[in-house]
Amino acid sequence: MNLAQIIERHAQFSPQQVAIHAAGEDITYPALWQRIERATGVMLATGVQPGDRVAWLGFNDPAMLVLLFALSRVGAILLPLNHRLAAPEHAAILGHAGVSLLVSDSAHAGAAAALAAGRGCRLLPATGLGVDDGGAGTGVLAGEYASPVLLVYTSGTTGRPKGALHTQSGLIWNCVISAHAHELRQDDHVLSVLPLFHVGGLSIQTLPALHAGATVTLHARFDAAAWLADVARRRPTLSLMVPATLRAVLDHADFASADLSSLRFLAAGSSTIPAAMITAIHARGVPLGQVYGATETGPVSIYLRRADAMQHAGAAGKAGLHVEVKLVDTLGETVAPGEVGEIRVRAPNVMTAYWADADNPAFADGWFHTGDLARCDVAGFYEVVGRSKDMIISGGENVYPAEIENLLADCPQILEAAVVGQPDARWGEVVVAVIVKAPGADLDAAQVLQLFEGRLARFKHPKRIVFCEALPKTALGKVQKAGLLASLPAP
Repeated sequence: MNLAQIIERHAQFSPQQVAIHAAGEDITYPALWQRIERATGVMLATGVQPGDRVAWLGFNDPAMLVLLFALSRVGAILLPLNHRLAAPEHAAILGHAGVSLLVSDSAHAGAAAALAAGRGCRLLPATGLGVDDGGAGTGVLAGEYASPVLLVYTSGTTGRPKGALHTQSGLIWNCVISAHAHELRQDDHVLSVLPLFHVGGLSIQTLPALHAGATVTLHARFDAAAWLADVARRRPTLSLMVPATLRAVLDHADFASADLSSLRFLAAGSSTIPAAMITAIHARGVPLGQVYGATETGPVSIYLRRADAMQHAGAAGKAGLHVEVKLVDTLGETVAPGEVGEIRVRAPNVMTAYWADADNPAFADGWFHTGDLARCDVAGFYEVVGRSKDMIISGGENVYPAEIENLLADCPQILEAAVVGQPDARWGEVVVAVIVKAPGADLDAAQVLQLFEGRLARFKHPKRIVFCEALPKTALGKVQKAGLLASLPAP
């Protein structure tokens, strides 16, 4: 068995069901299966062998999903490239993974051609996946549930990106876990707008929806106006956001009057969601839950379900179905409820290894060491407080940036903010708040510091306030704190 046979089964059971709607076109499950068969034949005719790495460079497109399913039949591996990276970054990833074939959409044809020529790999336009060559051809299909099928490179917030290798079985288990997180059913309709080159966009709702036989409306790229319009017009029941896209929707002129009544649940991930955003969504009658995970964990690990979304707003949720989570101290010992520890995850949707780095200590004992810090209450609800590498030790006290950032996010004069620790001779590190003002805001450092009075312990108050035009971010809106810290002026 292989991943693609899920689509084949749905094509048999539900021949009228729309699998994907994109660019004004409805693709039923039988039509999607036919595209997968044709693409499989193209892969075999092109000489793709089991274990080969095939890269995709492009926007969100049904062709990328077709390619993933076709490669699952061949036993080869899809490597989706972040189209926002620079050419040298793409080249480094292709070289590290040993990619043999690059497939691109028309918008990235020129960049793909240059990249393929520079790396000496074959090139195929996405339109070539639909060539009718008799289906699966005469090659032997080798893909099985245990076969690796997806190689996703981390966004590189703390150094050189690493490739997380996932099996077909891992993707299927992730679909099962995500179905529990979202109470996903065949009659659901997912509006998918986050980039599919990341496991967030691909695996939190999009693949799980197809696994469930539901419908996916796929946007090539996120646009707040288009999201609001399709929520009203196409009536989706589920969608997934990150703080940056959620902010764009909330700030859009049409948000207050938009018809959101079809949304049964809105999920958010990537990083902590500011309380003010959660309140604004809840005020419209839409429960906003959260999904915690990482590229390496599939990514669905901890989640806040619909029933808990209102009462436990801001929590990451509970450990997912089939997922083991523990919090440990620096000695690897499990911490008590309410204490902060590093999140470690063991589950069937966790990656098998880092590509060409099987001995990486982050995945050495059966548990993936996330590097994220959290506390868990007696009821099992987790609250993520930051990254262990981001934790600031000032005067011997531990300061968690997320706690300060959440407070800053509640100020309407602040568009966004990030907190980092800057080396200091006296204190070891001092807390620095880097702030982007809201348009038209009249805000100075003294006013920012006043926000903390009586709300946080004195040792947590920023020692420096720095204003800037924008924060450096990854494609999913995570602040690149290493780069931000390096760019700060000396005290």
